[in-house]
Amino acid sequence: MGREVKWRWVGGVRKRMGKQAGGVRRNPHTRTSPFPQRLLPAGGTCQSLPHFQPRSDIRSLYRPPAPPPRQRQLVYVFTTWRSGSSFFGELFNQNPEVFFLYEPVWHVWQKLYPGDAVSLQGAARDMLSSLYRCDLAVFQLYNTAGASKNLTTLGIFGAATNKVICSSPLCPAYRKEVVGMVDDKVCKKCPPQRLSLLQDECHKYHTLVIKGVRVFDLAVLAPLIQDPTLQLKVIHLVRDPRAVASSRIKSRHKLNSKKEGGGGSDYHALGAMEVICSSMAKTLQTALRPPDWLKNNYLVVRYEDLVVDPIKTVRQVYGFVNLVVSPEMEKFALNMTSGPGYSSKPFVVSARNATQAVSAWRTALSFQQIKQVEDYCHQPMAILGYERVNSPEEVKDLSKTLLRKPSTHESWESVVLM
Repeated sequence: MGREVKWRWVGGVRKRMGKQAGGVRRNPHTRTSPFPQRLLPAGGTCQSLPHFQPRSDIRSLYRPPAPPPRQRQLVYVFTTWRSGSSFFGELFNQNPEVFFLYEPVWHVWQKLYPGDAVSLQGAARDMLSSLYRCDLAVFQLYNTAGASKNLTTLGIFGAATNKVICSSPLCPAYRKEVVGMVDDKVCKKCPPQRLSLLQDECHKYHTLVIKGVRVFDLAVLAPLIQDPTLQLKVIHLVRDPRAVASSRIKSRHKLNSKKEGGGGSDYHALGAMEVICSSMAKTLQTALRPPDWLKNNYLVVRYEDLVVDPIKTVRQVYGFVNLVVSPEMEKFALNMTSGPGYSSKPFVVSARNATQAVSAWRTALSFQQIKQVEDYCHQPMAILGYERVNSPEEVKDLSKTLLRKPSTHESWESVVLM
């Protein structure tokens, strides 16, 4: 038989009709516990109770609960060619808190060409879905060198200007926490790393931003926006269509400068504006009357607002995606819009003079070219606040601004950057 255990009361004595039970005299200096009485083995201590918690542990039960893990913020910069997206993308590429990818869907185009752009939209969405989960092995699926050759970090489109790829621990050339442009010539000398290492870096960041020009319809992104595991937000970067046309013509001139018959690039660049503005108008109409999946998940930003008032615009953009604007990022944005001029080199991100960046098209395009673009793009121009011109003299009068506040609409306030 087991050893008999005798029990005694702890935590005070019982009362009956205001008197001490059993004639036990109560010590006036003994505090009666308000908690239920407990039993201890004779000669036992509190520590001998199997479920007893010391006072320090009990106090811990009343501490405020630890904050939940920070929700990852996923962002897609939705735009078109020559809209200032490379410049805009640097606001995320340079941020120490952001993992940024530049035009990853380019790989889909290269691998599946000559498929038409519309038929590639599904593949583009599937790739984005993988990338937003930091599944960077998807790049290997679109490796033009074939499955037998592994793609490295330097094989990713835009790697030479990607701050994560060019920084420690993947490359000793730069540090991600230091805000500042990288030199692509330096980055091209970085050691090629396995995609798995870049994938490990991706998982370290709470904010993942992808910039792209190869998704043409906002509805393509709807399944990603509706996916509760992603909670994707879209920033729609727009620019004056006349400036887009001017930039397209200029970039084509540079690329075709050594080819005969390069002058035809003007015709093709202007003709493309009809397709570009049709897509822009469709997106804006969707935003004006947003479906449930788009509400609070969409923001439109005018490139002109960024270069004219960079601090205000950056703060609003960062607020939309739950980022904090550091003094270093404010200084970077200000410096990038206070350059000596406007670069004539296509696909090069550099500091630029804000006034020249906004009005360069007014001296580069002929009045006939301007009117052609306006005919194609009058609908999105009216919504976004880009005023049309009536004469060559009005175009050349740079003292007159052709920017006004975007159109007002009851649902616009929740989606547009005023």
